[in-house]
Amino acid sequence: MNALVGKPSRKDQNIARESLHRIQTATRVGKSGSLVIQIQEGSKAFEIVIPDKAVELLAAILANMAEGKATSVVTTDAELSTQQAADLLGVSRPHVIKMLEKGIIPFKKVGSHRRLLLEDLLKYQADLKKKRNEKLEFLAQQAQELGLGY
Repeated sequence: MNALVGKPSRKDQNIARESLHRIQTATRVGKSGSLVIQIQEGSKAFEIVIPDKAVELLAAILANMAEGKATSVVTTDAELSTQQAADLLGVSRPHVIKMLEKGIIPFKKVGSHRRLLLEDLLKYQADLKKKRNEKLEFLAQQAQELGLGY
C-alpha cells in the first residue's frame, strides 16, 4: 500500500497539531501499548484499538501535517527508481548508479531500468549513519586525549 497526503490546508494543519497533542498526551498516560479511539458517527458510537506501531506512524503523519508538509506512506517492499533513491539519499542519480554497479546497494533490472527496494535503501542509510557516528566518536575521543578542547 502506498498513500500520498498532499500539502495540508491551514485548517488541516491546526487539526493535525491538536490531534497530535492529544495522541502524545494519551500515549504518555496509557500503558497498554495501544490506543483506543472512540468514533462518533451520527447517533452511533464505536471504539477502535490502534496498535502502538500504528500510533507511532499516525503521530509522524500528524507531525508532518502540522508543519505543513506533504506526507507519503510507503511499504518497505516498495521498489524505487534510481532517481527516487537519489532524492531520498540526497545525492545525484549517477552516484546512486555507481553504488549499485559496485554492489553497495542491491538492485534488480526491469528491462533497462534499475529498481531498488526501499528496505535495502533504508538499511544502507542506517549503516552509513552508524559508520559516521562511530568515526565521529573516534575523532572526538582522539581530540580529548590530545587535549584539543573537544
